[in-house]
Amino acid sequence: VQLQASGGGLVQAGGSLRLSCAASGRTVSSYGLGWFRQAAGKERVLVSSIVGSGGSTYYADSVKGRFTISRDNAKNTVYLQMNSLRPEDTAVYYCAASPYLDRFVLSSAGYNYRGQGTQVTVSS
Repeated sequence: VQLQASGGGLVQAGGSLRLSCAASGRTVSSYGLGWFRQAAGKERVLVSSIVGSGGSTYYADSVKGRFTISRDNAKNTVYLQMNSLRPEDTAVYYCAASPYLDRFVLSSAGYNYRGQGTQVTVSS
């Protein structure tokens, strides 16, 4: 599967952005999907994930209540709605696909496919 992320940009603190990850090839429901972010000088971390036919979701503590992951099987796209953005959310965001449908994979090493990143910058 090929993944194409988009939707990043510059936004003021408190604002919102919606990231999209369009997949080509197999349907997104065939994979566990994750959104990672990597801030400058820091490790890449899992922000959110959606797995399984029921769409179980995972959120890192730092984004709970502010970010929402969703999946549109008809459009073969996964979204990350980001609200109440903070300067500490500034990072390059990546979408990735893992073969696991029954668990959340926290490490990027567990994902077979990764899209290119999209920059999110939140100004204070």
